[in-house]
Amino acid sequence: MATRLKESIKILFRYKSFIIGLFIIMFFVILSIYAIVTIPYDKAIRMWNSIEYWEDYPKLALPAWVNSFSSKKLPEGTIILDSRKTELGITKSVQRIEFGGVGTLININMRFTYEYEDFPSEIALWFYVNTTEPMLITITWIKPDGTEVLVYREVLSSYQYYRLTGDLEFISRFETRLINKLGKKPNYQISGEIALFAKEDETILDKETASPIKGKYEIKIKARTGDPKANLDVKINIYGKVYGLLGTDDRRRDLLIGILWGAPLALSFGVLASVATVLLQMIIAAIAAWYGSWVDHLISRINEVVMIIPFLPLLIMISYFYRFSIWTLLIVVVALSMFGPGVKTYRAMFLQVREMPYIEAAQAYGASNARIILRYMVPKVLPTIVPNIVLSVPSFVFLEAALAILGVGDPQAITWGKILDEAYTGGALYWGRYHWILAPSLCLVLISVGFALMGFTLDRVFNPRLREM
Repeated sequence: MATRLKESIKILFRYKSFIIGLFIIMFFVILSIYAIVTIPYDKAIRMWNSIEYWEDYPKLALPAWVNSFSSKKLPEGTIILDSRKTELGITKSVQRIEFGGVGTLININMRFTYEYEDFPSEIALWFYVNTTEPMLITITWIKPDGTEVLVYREVLSSYQYYRLTGDLEFISRFETRLINKLGKKPNYQISGEIALFAKEDETILDKETASPIKGKYEIKIKARTGDPKANLDVKINIYGKVYGLLGTDDRRRDLLIGILWGAPLALSFGVLASVATVLLQMIIAAIAAWYGSWVDHLISRINEVVMIIPFLPLLIMISYFYRFSIWTLLIVVVALSMFGPGVKTYRAMFLQVREMPYIEAAQAYGASNARIILRYMVPKVLPTIVPNIVLSVPSFVFLEAALAILGVGDPQAITWGKILDEAYTGGALYWGRYHWILAPSLCLVLISVGFALMGFTLDRVFNPRLREM
């Protein structure tokens, strides 16, 4: 038996298709192990579904390698300026002053260098205000050429989030400033990022000619309040347009994390579902072939009923009424598939095995029915079943992905299908965010090709009819 197995393995490695398929599958196996070791599943779920965790990541950023093919260098990642951290270029001073009594004056200076050839995608600010009195906050933005822009002037008394990108009042003020300075209005809808980074000359009036000024920027933040114990910290995020290996989605999540954790879930779901389904079908077929009579008749009728029931619509209907976890979904899929078409095929095989002399010998020395089925019949057919197991894996992987795309999969699980569903919902195709779709789609195709190549080669080696060809 061992010698025969070694010979079969040697034959398998003579086929390039098997080697390529094995390489693809091993790649995903290594990817899965890396994901499990580096990011435990519970942590990955919490991280993936947390809004706060991803707030420092750019939204809908393209993969960083896009810069290698772009005519201009796009801003990468996020420039984070936080007065709560002692970083180079950030200073903070708190002074107690006479302000209708004793008050507080806070000065925060932030400096950073910008060397990109395109504008940021967004600018957001967080104000961490600790005071019992209203606090007047003023923010001045100084460009490398010395131009000063008043960005913000508001009275706050508590925590505040401010998204400069969507501040129409600031944009209106800046356009008025350009009209007064240049005598013209821009021929496009100017954004807050352009206002703070572009040179204020004739080039800013046209979107095609507007470009950011490279160099050192400074942000001056002044706060005044009558509270002598007041404090203020400010965090500024200047978001880029490219990030990481695979980019980000509309929730700022790094798609690489989703692809990494999608691999073990896809492999485990596909392999477990395939192995369980094929083995159960084989055992049911062996029982039908061995016992015959009413047992065979009953199993055949159940098999015929299951074959005419539309599998996917039934599963979708059940999923709409009962929200499954991915592992509960696995059990349901196996339960609905165990009386599938494979039962008839395997039954035909076992009918031939039942008539073999060694089965009669086993009966003669008093072997039980269970022993005959599990010890003598199943092992005889198992080598020819292995290719079916391998070839069935992609169908179950795609099934889970299809259910996720239809919105009836596990809402918490990090799967490739879920990523595709969110991409579709987020209008990825409409807005041209192809990186959001291509990564999970390519993974689904590759894993299917890998198992298909291995399965076809295994079938050629283990199937006696194909072996002769």
